[in-house]
Amino acid sequence: MVNLAQAVQPNVRNTRLSDIYGFSEQLAQIPDLVSLTLGEPDFPTPEHVKQAGIAAITADQSHYTETWGRLATRTAATAYLNDRYGLDYDPTNQVVITNGVTEAMYATLATLVGPGDEVLLPTPAFPVYDSLVELNEGHLVEINTEPDGFLLTPARLQATLAAHPRAKVLLLNFPSNPTGRSYSASQIAALAQVVAHTDLVVVSDEIYSELTYTGRHVSFAKYLPEQTVLFNGLSKSHAMTGWRIGVIAGPAALVAEIAKVRELMSTSVMTAAQVAAAEAFGNGMDDAASMRAEYERRRDYLYTAVQALGFQCEKPQGAFYLFAKIPDRFHLDSAAFCQDVAQTAKVGLIPGSSFGAGGEGYVRASYATSMDNLHEAVQRLQIYCAKH
Repeated sequence: MVNLAQAVQPNVRNTRLSDIYGFSEQLAQIPDLVSLTLGEPDFPTPEHVKQAGIAAITADQSHYTETWGRLATRTAATAYLNDRYGLDYDPTNQVVITNGVTEAMYATLATLVGPGDEVLLPTPAFPVYDSLVELNEGHLVEINTEPDGFLLTPARLQATLAAHPRAKVLLLNFPSNPTGRSYSASQIAALAQVVAHTDLVVVSDEIYSELTYTGRHVSFAKYLPEQTVLFNGLSKSHAMTGWRIGVIAGPAALVAEIAKVRELMSTSVMTAAQVAAAEAFGNGMDDAASMRAEYERRRDYLYTAVQALGFQCEKPQGAFYLFAKIPDRFHLDSAAFCQDVAQTAKVGLIPGSSFGAGGEGYVRASYATSMDNLHEAVQRLQIYCAKH
């Protein structure tokens, strides 16, 4: 009898998937749970964007597009990146449309990372990065940012590079999932100055850029475009997670190689979704404003409320997550704490241990949910905390 387990490549067999979705699904079985687990926008896709997608389907735009994405969509995306962040890309050879940022990340890491290649990752971080590095047989080097308020500092980056001089890739994600932390222009410039003296390729996932609460988002690519592969898209800014629209932008020679891998993954992105994306990029530059204002209102409420309960946390500067330190009096690790809160208080949270070094002892709460749900969750947590 064939041993199918032996047929699977070791790098696939050893790759660990994120436990966030599994943990969330497990908690979802609890009756009357108020879930603050997943980062799924609770707003509808803007109406004009939906209508553009519907019109494309009605007009029979249902065939393959260019493998890099429709030129009209790439052109709209580059105009958007220029308007919002002052970035200058050529849509003909520096931009690829992808099936979400996850596909962008896979194609990019498959292009850059081989067996033993070191990838630097400031943590806590979304665990898909870890999994994709493992899948490509790279070696992940975690940079614990917890001592520095969950921000990568030039000094810590320099120390890491001194210990890992052959590192090939630096992965960044800001505003951050799970911490909500982000960087000012001066902080980005200081990090770019360090990187400029190395051969590192910076892979900068900036999918939450439009959900920045403290001024306008500043892209890493603004300071070091020749060494940066930028990811952006519409999932968070336009509540379009299911449309699967991501963008890769970067140096032409490198983007051409990444595009080869992406083409082998899925040929092209759904045509109607690309038409809708062009509408979102072109005529929806301000669509995120009302959503961002509501997320900020929720952030302010939840940030104040959890601190009153004894949780310590850095104030999120973007995205829609709060990363809070569990009070010492509970004497539970983050997974056990989240299980107990879910079973006892009926509130769903994600353990900080899911996000790598620096995450243990914390919980992530998503405020991509209604104020009514947040009020109910806080009331339940108040009762829970009062019993301890």
